[in-house]
Amino acid sequence: MPGTPDCVLLKHGEVYLKGGNRHMFTHRLLDNLRHALDDMDGPTWVRTSRNVTVIGGDVPLDALTARARQVIGFNAVEPAARVPSTEEEITAAVLDALGTARAERPGISFAVRVKRRDKSFPMTGTEFARVLGARAQEAHDGLPVNLSRPDVRVSVEIDRDVSYVSWRRLPGLSGLPVGSSGRALALLSGGYDSPVAAHRAMRRGLRCDYVHFTGAPYTNPASLYKAYALARELNRYQPGGRMYVVALGKAQKQLALAGADRLQVVAQRRLMVRTASALARRARAEALVTGDSLGQVASQTVANMAAVDEAATLPVLRPLLGWEKQEIIDEARTLGTAEISVLPDEDCCQLLAPPRVTTRAPMRELRTVERRLEIDELVEELLSGVQVLRPGRDVTEGAEGAEAVPSV
Repeated sequence: MPGTPDCVLLKHGEVYLKGGNRHMFTHRLLDNLRHALDDMDGPTWVRTSRNVTVIGGDVPLDALTARARQVIGFNAVEPAARVPSTEEEITAAVLDALGTARAERPGISFAVRVKRRDKSFPMTGTEFARVLGARAQEAHDGLPVNLSRPDVRVSVEIDRDVSYVSWRRLPGLSGLPVGSSGRALALLSGGYDSPVAAHRAMRRGLRCDYVHFTGAPYTNPASLYKAYALARELNRYQPGGRMYVVALGKAQKQLALAGADRLQVVAQRRLMVRTASALARRARAEALVTGDSLGQVASQTVANMAAVDEAATLPVLRPLLGWEKQEIIDEARTLGTAEISVLPDEDCCQLLAPPRVTTRAPMRELRTVERRLEIDELVEELLSGVQVLRPGRDVTEGAEGAEAVPSV
């Protein structure tokens, strides 16, 4: 049938605004798209023109559409029919599309929008839209037109040899192509916040690896399994990031024995960002990403976050700083990470946590505790035991000085 969708139009989002270096962002966007299509069950193809990309292949269109919606950088995803660029073929496709829409939703109103990329087409976009609207009303019993808020908007894009007709417009993830802003290392726990923060960082163009701190040997591996599952889910939105695993339990006990007391949680966070900063430099990352939300817990006050930042040697990015908890949970549900985050585990942050956590950790007291531990040596000890996983694949590797570990 002439109006049956057989390809998907992808509309470029923020990349369109990048001016003279737009080609660099577009190149990254298309590389990410091709990577996302690599493991589909059948051959696929990608065609590009100014500010729009078309994909198709010998795979179900629904699967192709779903996969395209996971690629960060496209602001709209439209299943479309390809037809020859003639008035007759385009008209037939529009009528067929409206017939399908009307069968699914009786009583709809419609509008037709035409974009004429091929200026040799005999009518302007506005003129052809009027012709198509009139033909549609004639063929479909006076189907009502609503140009401002139609129930169905049929889009026609005319190129020289082929034109595209679509009537479903699905939202994409928008943002900047992953990798266009560099690399970051995301601190990934098993909760709601950190995976949402990592995904938000990806949408600003950062390619993320992950570091997960466990309470081993004093906690069970449940948090590791959760973090691995979360990283695997996040890797659907970018070329696969690595996950570094750091056993923090003994160091946490040392902090407690050194008299951290009410400073324990903030001191742990400082140790985490020190270790993550060193690890990030080995991984050629330029920033850390955390799931902190201002005031959500006692360790996330302005004063305590400043104390944590002082221990980092790279910028600490907090994409969720102004988000409320329910907003974060809702976003996690959209991403598909909420069902994992809600599973029970033994969070390392709760290990040896005092009954009360200070909301304003004094730097002088924190440094005193760290001097008792010879903090730089402790960081090196943690780094020597780092394990590296590749979520979503069956292979793993060891970090510098660490043995390879079995897949989780």
